[in-house]
Amino acid sequence: MNDAEQTIKSPCIRHCCLDADDVCVGCYRTIQEIMDWHKSTESQKHDILNQCLIRKNQRPPR
Repeated sequence: MNDAEQTIKSPCIRHCCLDADDVCVGCYRTIQEIMDWHKSTESQKHDILNQCLIRKNQRPPR
């Protein structure tokens, strides 16, 4: 991979724990999105981050 493919950094905040739906409570990625992150295109990473934001906003407050 070249530098252009590495511009979007992982949203991981090192608070890794999966909920009952296999979504990380730290970054809101699914287990599949976490596993596929490094081989995802920039466009796919943008889509993943958008889905994370939706999941975060839909989660009830703690």
